[in-house]
Amino acid sequence: MGWNVVVTVQEGGYQEALKALRQFGEVGRSEYFNVLTLRVPDYRHFIEELLEEVERDPQLAHCLAGVVPVIQTFSFQTPAQFEEKARQAVCAWLPVLEGKSFHVRMHRRGFKGKLSSMEEEQRLDHYLLEALELTGSAGRISFDDPDAIIAVETVGAHAGLSLWSREDLRRYPLLHLN
Repeated sequence: MGWNVVVTVQEGGYQEALKALRQFGEVGRSEYFNVLTLRVPDYRHFIEELLEEVERDPQLAHCLAGVVPVIQTFSFQTPAQFEEKARQAVCAWLPVLEGKSFHVRMHRRGFKGKLSSMEEEQRLDHYLLEALELTGSAGRISFDDPDAIIAVETVGAHAGLSLWSREDLRRYPLLHLN
């Protein structure tokens, strides 16, 4: 299944999350503890519907540790291939990041000992700053109320990325990117 949402489930909430998420799209079980994947037709529509569902059933929020829709996905076999494809993917957001504060947040599942979330976050942050400078623009890395966060989610040899504005982060607390 080609996924476009990664869901991290709270301990003890797996079955409830699995059941609740089926109404939104095709749910996939991963080989990683308390991690589900989901394929939805429209990620913005999904996150809005999920927000409404959580308002109707607050217990649902207690079984979901994090829900991150992604808009760009790719497969990779090596750390070098991951880095190359991730750089290509984040380039799409350079115009949005001009003059803004941001940082990259990566949640890695798989490739243990081969990919470091912190190192990849730093590499992509640095790459984006350099790319912005080359366009004559500036940006800055900030972890204190940034204008945007780029989410990078990996599940095995598959990665997904998305960009979330400050407003998105406030509106969708289930993203849990900070």
